[in-house]
Amino acid sequence: MSKIVAGFCALAIIGGSALISASPARAENGQIAAGVAGGLLGGMLLGGALASRPAPPPPVYYAPPPERVYVEEPACRVVRERYWDGYDWRYRHIEVCD
Repeated sequence: MSKIVAGFCALAIIGGSALISASPARAENGQIAAGVAGGLLGGMLLGGALASRPAPPPPVYYAPPPERVYVEEPACRVVRERYWDGYDWRYRHIEVCD
């Protein structure tokens, strides 16, 4: 909505300046250069005023509630067991169920 209002204001300013400056242009003593510089300065001021508005805040995001998860412990587990094989001590993994 504010961009539309700013656009209408810009059109009104441009249209009004075209009606006001109905006198013929004369290039005496640098008057055209002063008009160009004034137009650029006015454009910079207007552009700076429109660009200095803060950006709208980002939309709020609400994370979904965590689901309740029930984890049961496994009934069996793997145990590392040390044993003698007749020559050396060895390790093996054995599944133990309680």
